[in-house]
Amino acid sequence: MRSGGSVSLTGWSAVGVVLYLTLSAAYSIAQTPQPADWPETEARLTRQLSGDTEQKRSALLEIRNLQTEQASRLAIPALKDRNEMVRATGASSVIFLPQSEAASVLIPLLGDKLPFVRREAAFALGLIGHWSATDRLIAVIQNDKDAEVRNAAVVAIGNVGDLDGINVLVGVLKREPIEKDEMFRRSSARSIGQIVHLIKNGDTYVVTPENFLPEKYKMLGNKKFLSPSRIKTDLRPAIEVLNHVLQNEKEAEDTLREAAFALGEIGDKSSIAIIRSKLNSPDPYLAEICKEALLKVEKSK
Repeated sequence: MRSGGSVSLTGWSAVGVVLYLTLSAAYSIAQTPQPADWPETEARLTRQLSGDTEQKRSALLEIRNLQTEQASRLAIPALKDRNEMVRATGASSVIFLPQSEAASVLIPLLGDKLPFVRREAAFALGLIGHWSATDRLIAVIQNDKDAEVRNAAVVAIGNVGDLDGINVLVGVLKREPIEKDEMFRRSSARSIGQIVHLIKNGDTYVVTPENFLPEKYKMLGNKKFLSPSRIKTDLRPAIEVLNHVLQNEKEAEDTLREAAFALGEIGDKSSIAIIRSKLNSPDPYLAEICKEALLKVEKSK
């Protein structure tokens, strides 16, 4: 499982933040051992998952807290339950499956008829951080009619750490800033920086297409083929749009801060003068982020 790297909560709804804070710490550590009374626990949970809606949700919450592959496997049928609350709760209960399997059972939920379920599926896919979700998350950002779902997908794609997700985020930032898009824009800027951070620190990886292979045979470290020069070449459109965003007086303060963060993570010398121009910003948070970003850019190769 991928762990490491700070993860953005920018733009998440209150429910999403609570869910993320509950699960991110759990997912970043090794799975806990199966309880000694697992056979009895498994039988009880199986019975509950055949009960009414509240029994199912209670069982799914317990499964989530157990943090084991065996427990998560019991939750898979809940993702197709007729009740939307069961499906939504199930999304966060399957994340302790092997990454490729967890992604494969969650991705169909991005097409659920209810926005609440689609949003929870996006949150869970961000926690898993598997590249197989990239294309579907991009489609959600481009096509979903619900603003919260689109924003959850933006945050998730930043946590996945796939360079192929950059272009859709650049597309968001190329639009003229308007008030209703503030959350969407700041999440997009943050996710660009998040992707670069994860790749540079080796906290994300691609997999071979043969999904039947065990996870240990799928890992192909990004550092083997994503050189700093390759990253900067692929990120040229992102650098240009982030430089523009940081200079745009019409942007919301939060978006400016996230753009400065992202430019610092990218570390391109073309951003130095623009970042320096914000060192004396009346927004103390922006000024501080720009100081940190400038240090990162000046130290980058």
